[in-house]
Amino acid sequence: MPDYQYTAREMSGQQISGTLTATSEKEALASLASKNLFPIRVDMAASSKASEKQLGRRVPSRVLAVFYSQLADLLRSGVPLLRSLELLSRQSTHPALKVVVQDVRDQVADGSRLYDAMRQHPKAFNELMISMVRAGEEGGFLEDVLKRIADFTEHQEELKGRVIGAMVYPIFLLSVGGLVVAALMVWFVPRFEPIFDNMKQRGELPWTTSTLLAVSNAAESYWLFFLIAVGGGLYGLQYWLRTPQGQYKFDEFRLKAIGLGPISRSLAIARFCRVLGTLLRNGVPVLNSLKIAKDATGNRVLTRAIDKAAEHVSTGRSLARPLGASGHFPEEIVEMIAVGEEANNLENVLIGVSENLERRTSRQIEMAVRLLEPILLLGLAAVVLFVVVALLLPIFESSSMV
Repeated sequence: MPDYQYTAREMSGQQISGTLTATSEKEALASLASKNLFPIRVDMAASSKASEKQLGRRVPSRVLAVFYSQLADLLRSGVPLLRSLELLSRQSTHPALKVVVQDVRDQVADGSRLYDAMRQHPKAFNELMISMVRAGEEGGFLEDVLKRIADFTEHQEELKGRVIGAMVYPIFLLSVGGLVVAALMVWFVPRFEPIFDNMKQRGELPWTTSTLLAVSNAAESYWLFFLIAVGGGLYGLQYWLRTPQGQYKFDEFRLKAIGLGPISRSLAIARFCRVLGTLLRNGVPVLNSLKIAKDATGNRVLTRAIDKAAEHVSTGRSLARPLGASGHFPEEIVEMIAVGEEANNLENVLIGVSENLERRTSRQIEMAVRLLEPILLLGLAAVVLFVVVALLLPIFESSSMV
């Protein structure tokens, strides 16, 4: 909790100063009033202001992965949660994480659940991690969930590093190539336009050259308008994606995107199956398990489909049928869930499904990363080739006519 510095008067009129700890300025004023003190000035202490500033900062995923792993190890060794959080807060070398963990510890000490305390820091803990921690708390396997989150976060960071490493060279080429093409379109191509005037008047100018000249003229005349339009469009898209409708549509796009859609869907289903299977294995009723596990998908479209499936289960019907009817779960996975329900072995089947999906998705991601570089290079080569052909084709045609 933050500290507040105050200046107040006693009943005798004597002015005093001091420091007190409170959750808010309103509580600090109430505390002074309970001591029969009349506040003159109440300000947050400089150290608490610095802490508040750190609370608003993002915490890198690699730092969070270490935090999750250490917290899991401490809990597995029998160290109580409050003591574990206090220890990690003291040992943390990252300023933002240190303040966040201390605040989470204080909230847990006041009676909040761990996932509720984490939810107060959306810039540090995302919704997926919070839902998995909630599943672990309610299912009694918090240390296992934290270890799984640590592994998942490390895997994401490793994947991000591989993707960035694979894209450095193509992005460099695209950037340089884009600047070269832009310079050609704005300054170089217009110099050729007088050369092609005669062919243009006779209607003999190839369509590639006509297209190139039109694009060049537009780039030369409207480049500022184009930049403003792109900037405004990106800002509007970002604003729209913050709305519930925009977030839902974006999640829908993630499932249907060519190439990346199957990967995104497989990862989301794998998380759902693992959390649901683990909850069922630990004795959590199926309806409660579904309510918790649905948020582990990280995708609002799948969450809505699982919600509808839970309604069917509440009436005593099968889980597999509504999942299959949603169209978002592959047929083979729906069939495996149906067999697991019939054999009363659903929890083991779900965990097996998640492991198979994770292995398959890992191979798909590896292949996508390898294909990314040649695809980008081919795209750049195609643009450069189009510019060269559009400029040289009229010259070749003129020389052949002579």
